[in-house]
Amino acid sequence: MTSLLDNKPVLIAGPTASGKSAQALNLAEKIGGIVINTDSMQVYADLRVLTARPTADEEARMPHRLYGHVDAAVNYSAGSYVLDAAAALAEARAQERVPIFVGGTGLYFKALTRGLSAVPPISAEVRDAVRARLEQNGVEALHAELAQRDPVSAARLKPRDRTRIARALEVVEATGRALADWHSEGQPPLLAPGQFHALFLAPEREALYARIDARFEGMLKAGALDEVARLAARQLDPLLPAMKAHGVPALMKYLKGEITLEEAAEIGRADTRHYAKRQFTWFRHQLPEFRWVNPGEAREWLQQELRS
Repeated sequence: MTSLLDNKPVLIAGPTASGKSAQALNLAEKIGGIVINTDSMQVYADLRVLTARPTADEEARMPHRLYGHVDAAVNYSAGSYVLDAAAALAEARAQERVPIFVGGTGLYFKALTRGLSAVPPISAEVRDAVRARLEQNGVEALHAELAQRDPVSAARLKPRDRTRIARALEVVEATGRALADWHSEGQPPLLAPGQFHALFLAPEREALYARIDARFEGMLKAGALDEVARLAARQLDPLLPAMKAHGVPALMKYLKGEITLEEAAEIGRADTRHYAKRQFTWFRHQLPEFRWVNPGEAREWLQQELRS
């Protein structure tokens, strides 16, 4: 198979718990590839168990990049990811390895293949100031402020979408320009059209949901609660991405004595199932160039695709 490769990057996407990581590792072993994380939660060092990152043994079998390299206190962005992915891609090419991007974050895949808006980095001072106003005045007040300073973004966002409203205000505060203005000045894609193979694992829904439920139970047995307890002890900003990973808010409520462990587990399972449903919808509408394949047929499809 290796002799037939065209060396184009391989993109393996799919909903959570669809078996993406196993497919990527198997392919990497067959073709001498390098596995590059494309999941926005698996970048965090604090959440190996709860984000189902590859195990240490799996990472030792083949080169893995961009897993657990970010601290939970960091507001890691798609722009930061593209910079890190570019370095990982350059490394793969220097070593003459096939880069295999794998994950479930649609925005990261879109940034790789379609480019990204040119919003500059936001300073910690601006971010902290906006979030302090959010906590003090409430999300409705910030939405009203946004309507005055960036009416296009305010009209597009739901009035209680704390994260996106704060983000839009941060951009205006830091740059003096509306978010939509920056989006119109996009950066080119890291991977040019036609220069990659793109696969979306599409398992049967009910089987996927059952797997999600079983996996969450496995995470609890594997130490997810201890992981969340350590994260809670850091008292980080609840708006940080790592603090909103599926299961984290509910398990933190359990640790505070607000709900039972079973209630927390059910919230975590339900949130993950809902996320999987959104992943199907997002990729169908946003990245139609991805080929949808049943997980059981993925290996054969990849072999045929890489030979073509």
